[in-house]
Amino acid sequence: MSELTFRVKAHSENPTKTVIKARGFELIVDEPEELGGTNAGLNPVEYVLAAFSGCLNVMSHVVAKEMNFELRGVKINLAGVLDPAKFTGAETTERAGYKQIEVEIVPDTDADTATLEKWLQTIEDRCPVSDNLTNPTPLHITFKK
Repeated sequence: MSELTFRVKAHSENPTKTVIKARGFELIVDEPEELGGTNAGLNPVEYVLAAFSGCLNVMSHVVAKEMNFELRGVKINLAGVLDPAKFTGAETTERAGYKQIEVEIVPDTDADTATLEKWLQTIEDRCPVSDNLTNPTPLHITFKK
């Protein structure tokens, strides 16, 4: 299969609210009121967790099918810890992003533990969002006048 390119376009509606369009869909990114936003949508780091959970869901089902066991559904719980110091402009040596992300996947299946361990490892190896969170991805940010 050849490479795929995914695109989104975004514009600011106010200093904390961003409107994003992708493939005919629109979503809102905003900060909660306690961080100066209008609480019109998830904030950027919550969307990272949301994107990760969506990818894990898809991969959970794809891999279960490939391994020939019934997966009736999954519950996915994620929690990310970050220090807001850098985001707020404070002097710090901490990174701006998540320091760690904890993920708990609760499969609804009768598969045995050994099967589920292999299933989970395969999901981790093949989930594109997990890969982007785990490994550096070349990033090029520019501006245009």
